[in-house]
Amino acid sequence: MTVKVTPYLMMDGNAKEAIQFYEQALEAKVVTNITYAEVPDLPSEDLKNKVAHAKLKIGESVLLISDSPSVLPVEQGNQVTICISTKDAAQSKRFFEALKKEGKVKMPFQETSFSAAYGSLTDKFGVTFLIDTESENLMS
Repeated sequence: MTVKVTPYLMMDGNAKEAIQFYEQALEAKVVTNITYAEVPDLPSEDLKNKVAHAKLKIGESVLLISDSPSVLPVEQGNQVTICISTKDAAQSKRFFEALKKEGKVKMPFQETSFSAAYGSLTDKFGVTFLIDTESENLMS
């Protein structure tokens, strides 16, 4: 069983600037940087040139960053999300179902263009989680 826990920064339209900053400040290496124009399910034309998914390698660690689509508004204090990734959709669903108890679902658990099974929620303690099932594509 492989499970990874990764910090995920949700930015309010300034992800490109944040990526450049972290490249300099933390000597981060950009592994992936995909715009919303490159994904098949573009949420809105306004996001076309914004970052849909970026993966930075900092030493032995990974930091994920994206510009938040309008359905997930960014507020001070909710920019850091925990991304839990597995390779097994059933395990991902178990995590999602357990964390959603007394919490609030932001995006229902489902197959997407970038994940075999994905969902987002805020748990009963106010912590936001992205549950992702890795698939063999650019978004992983």
